[in-house]
Amino acid sequence: MKPNWAVLERELRKFLPKKAVVSKRQELLVYDCDGLTIDRNCPPLAVLPETTLEVSKVLACCHRLGIPFVARGSGTGLSGGSLVEEDALLVVTSRMRKILKVDLSNQIVKVQPGVINSWVTRAVEGEGFYYAPDPSSQIVCSIGGNIAENSGGVHCLKYGVTSNHVLGLEVALPDGTITNFGGELSEYAELDLRGAFIGSEGTLGIATSITLRLLKVPESVTVLLADFSNMESAGLAVSNITSKGILPAGMEIMDKFMINAVNDLFGFDEYPRDAAAILLIELDGQKSEVKETAEQTSEICIRAGARSIRSAEDAKDRARLWKGRKSAFAAVGQISSSYYVQDGVVPRSTLPKVLSAIESLSKKYGLPVANVFHAGDGNLHPLILYQADAPNIEAKVRELGAEILRECLAVGGSITGEHGVGADKRCYLEWMFNPDDLDTMRLLRSAFDPKGLANPGKIFPTPISCAEASRRKVILTTKEKDEPLDIEAF
Repeated sequence: MKPNWAVLERELRKFLPKKAVVSKRQELLVYDCDGLTIDRNCPPLAVLPETTLEVSKVLACCHRLGIPFVARGSGTGLSGGSLVEEDALLVVTSRMRKILKVDLSNQIVKVQPGVINSWVTRAVEGEGFYYAPDPSSQIVCSIGGNIAENSGGVHCLKYGVTSNHVLGLEVALPDGTITNFGGELSEYAELDLRGAFIGSEGTLGIATSITLRLLKVPESVTVLLADFSNMESAGLAVSNITSKGILPAGMEIMDKFMINAVNDLFGFDEYPRDAAAILLIELDGQKSEVKETAEQTSEICIRAGARSIRSAEDAKDRARLWKGRKSAFAAVGQISSSYYVQDGVVPRSTLPKVLSAIESLSKKYGLPVANVFHAGDGNLHPLILYQADAPNIEAKVRELGAEILRECLAVGGSITGEHGVGADKRCYLEWMFNPDDLDTMRLLRSAFDPKGLANPGKIFPTPISCAEASRRKVILTTKEKDEPLDIEAF
């Protein structure tokens, strides 16, 4: 039975402010996709609650009427996780932007889910603290979305991903019940439902407040930039650094395509244009420790084939070196209005092999692929560039993306590191897990949401969604192949 949207809207307006209920199509169009723009679907109705109580009432109303819902934060996700694919209410948390509590004595901060990632550090940096998880989109992505996807970032190599920095969650379950997982302590004598919820991509409920762990700003920080004449040498440097027992705060690689894209975006050459790859390495800790480790790391890079090493200790100089990496996706957007990003993970030792395979696949499909990735933990972010008006291009792009993920799995990797499964990769989940594994995951989901109302159709493969994926593949293999894209055309 299809939802009765008139009834739902009438019920919601009884307790929500007028502007908190969005029903006009021209206003709903802003929510028709997330950061992965290849799929679009306008939601029939959206609400923008501001408190835990309002979220609870909204979900209780959906539960009573049997209407599915999808949670959305800033919409920066890259897996179609906040896309409304079927008739469902969109619950937007972007107005829940209050920092509820700051307790520096215990190094914690409590925030609403709509608080922007970088705001957390901004709120406490004057006292010498910061929040470690830092996705590239940290100036726009929200903490609630970071919770849903278990986001990582540049510093996840040393400090871990979002789950390592969340102490407690206040959650509105799919029936509207408010509950708490964890709290303000590191350990509790209870099942770790906090851990189960983080990374569940909105399928278990909506976090309405989050207690985060803060860290003290390190005494000293140095960023090194090493440039290489080939990608293999950069990968070797990464492997040799970690095998030496050095643990950088972050290690990131950008390939030649991405280097030049960033330079073009800036309007000047921040990175050497003739380099095949650059490796950014951040080291932090005690001053003497960082100095010694920086010298060791520089020597390792030179022995691996680095042409030169650039060092930055001043905060402004460090930020300048990182700005290019943080601007990578925007830089590609200047070259191509359409791109498709994947999120595979591989063992560090296999980086050269997988990157070589990606280069071969790029040539096979005639589609440029730009590479930027968290080298320290092998989390690849290949960006496939394409012209949206080319015939049958989306099927071709998806097929290339799928082949890249198969290459990751072939060396013992994963189909996702931090962008989530969402709608984009659900049909690939069976490549990693057997039916018993998937059934166990579905049982956990059903325990939280017996009616299946929370973010329906996401993560797990369904006959309908995967039949559509197969249909796209058949179209690709039966129609005449597109002409290869000319990279100079972008």
